[in-house]
Amino acid sequence: MTVAQCEIKPMRQVFGETLVALADEFPDMVVLDADCASSTQTRQFATAYPERFFNMGIAEANMVAAAAGLSATGLIPVASTFAFLLSLRAGDQVRSLLAYNSLNVKLAGGYAGLSDFADGASHQSIMDLAVMTALPNMTVLVPSDITETRLATRAMLEHKGPVYLRLSRAEVEKRFDEDHPFVIGQGVQIQDGSDVTLIACGVASGIAQQAADELVAQGLRVRLIDMHTIKPLDVELVQRAAEQTGAIVTVEEHNIIGGLGAAVASAVCHTHPVPVIRVGLEDRFGESGPYADILARAGLSREQVVTAAQRAIAMKHTDR
Repeated sequence: MTVAQCEIKPMRQVFGETLVALADEFPDMVVLDADCASSTQTRQFATAYPERFFNMGIAEANMVAAAAGLSATGLIPVASTFAFLLSLRAGDQVRSLLAYNSLNVKLAGGYAGLSDFADGASHQSIMDLAVMTALPNMTVLVPSDITETRLATRAMLEHKGPVYLRLSRAEVEKRFDEDHPFVIGQGVQIQDGSDVTLIACGVASGIAQQAADELVAQGLRVRLIDMHTIKPLDVELVQRAAEQTGAIVTVEEHNIIGGLGAAVASAVCHTHPVPVIRVGLEDRFGESGPYADILARAGLSREQVVTAAQRAIAMKHTDR
């Protein structure tokens, strides 16, 4: 359910606040950070519960290894740092220790996508979903607003097994009420339609909503799905959308290779093959610049999603 009044906060701030709010409910939770607690906002937890917080220094691989060991003692470690560092620099430990042994460690990948706009391509994470979804036993969550960030943080702590939570640096709106359904593995249909389906995750979900509103104003019937769980993907919801609308556009702040678009295309190709247009980075690195500008240059704007939807609708009426 969408909300009328607009609240805006940095997603990382919401994450930090939620860790503190859930600390007493999850007394076995401990938080580790790789010397960037001010950036990731885990410093809020460090201030409130210093005995349960560990600054591991600029040593991401060691942090994940330590989290694995803490998990083996029965604790629930939350290991937090920039998304590209978790998925690449600590990738061996994530694979060999956490995923392989299905340990109950929660990975919080901050500054994901292009949201680290000022630091540029070296710090932007445009391949983390591809890495994490390819790991057996790994659950991958991508919240899109304030409410989903809170709900996703709770859901990952309740879930047994390794979880990757993708977090943006950007400010996000509160688009959903507190009764918004958030179940791991179940996407949320925001609105119904029969002409085309937009499927989005993370910050891009808000862009997809803007595009859906414009398309509806043009007289089109647009189905909009917020896919907050990339793995396990809600295959049933995707296949139903393919069957009932005949065209899909995916929208993500990620390389179009290996992310949400790839997962959706894989889900429909065997049972309900329909046009799937993937909106995201066209297999390239990001760049420095104002956030809105680099999103637009990456294809992530209302106008570009609208154009993609119009193309997808046209494709379903032609012999492919």
